[in-house]
Amino acid sequence: MCTVVEQHPEWLDRTGFFKMNTTEINSFTMTPLGFIPDFKNATLVPVNETACENWSEVHHLVFHVANICFAVGLVIPTTLNFHMIFLRGLLATGCVLFIIWAMLYRCALDIMIWNSVFLVLNVLHFVYLLYKRRPIKIEKEFSSLYKRMFEPLHVPPELFKRLTGQFCNIQTLKTGQAYAAEDKTSVDDRLSILLKGKMKVSYRGHFLHNIYPCAFIDSPEFRSTQMNRGEKFQVTITADDNCKFLCWSRERLTYFLESEPFLYEIFRYLIGKDITNKLYSLNDPTLNDKTSKKMEEQPSLCSQLSVMQMRNSMASSSDSEDGLQQFLRGSSTASSL
Repeated sequence: MCTVVEQHPEWLDRTGFFKMNTTEINSFTMTPLGFIPDFKNATLVPVNETACENWSEVHHLVFHVANICFAVGLVIPTTLNFHMIFLRGLLATGCVLFIIWAMLYRCALDIMIWNSVFLVLNVLHFVYLLYKRRPIKIEKEFSSLYKRMFEPLHVPPELFKRLTGQFCNIQTLKTGQAYAAEDKTSVDDRLSILLKGKMKVSYRGHFLHNIYPCAFIDSPEFRSTQMNRGEKFQVTITADDNCKFLCWSRERLTYFLESEPFLYEIFRYLIGKDITNKLYSLNDPTLNDKTSKKMEEQPSLCSQLSVMQMRNSMASSSDSEDGLQQFLRGSSTASSL
């Protein structure tokens, strides 16, 4: 039994075979097994039409201002002093504008949530940076000490405050009182800086040099105790005026400096420089305060010098005036070199 198929001319090509649209052929070839496509509801897209032919309308001005804030924050040069604060502030401002745009003009919950998270993070960073930049108030008693000794070496105020706020105290001496006595006072206990007044250093009654404010009182002994423990002062240090000095516990100060490598190097430089100034002052015991300040501005020449050799030389010298002058001439030549 034969079935007659009615042929339509538009279904045949010139050769008499059935013709089919290319898109329909692709539909059959890409259809997985067991799936019957629905040709009634299918819409064919012309080949020459692109996916982005119909662009959406331009977003609101708030959207563009938010992106401008992001762009300005990202191009701030790092050489600017407060560039991180400005960056976090602009990022937080951009997030606020994005939240406003998402709530009022797009009604997009996901955009609002993500920008809220970014806003909280940037605000926290912004507050932390402001906290680090807060002005550190240094006590009036230590202000001159910081400006003269530590600020030129770029020691941060907060680090200096930690140094002077722990394991140290302020002590006073009246005129004529002794800070240390030769062959009696141990050098292992403390390290001090003179804040106010003037002290004089003598050996067996012979005057050696003066100590002025913002100078270490016992820097040679501090350097010597790094090599030998249990030493005694070989000089006598007395207050020539009413004096006030900052005193550290040597053991706790050493432990603190070991945990702060930068401050440890600063102390090594300052103590070496102070020892150098004391050696220069041995050349001319009549140096005044103005001259000593000029000397402190000079770089340290013998930061590694062990002044215990000087103490031992003085102890081995004769007690006569000629023996002391001979030692001073020798130290003068070494200091000039």
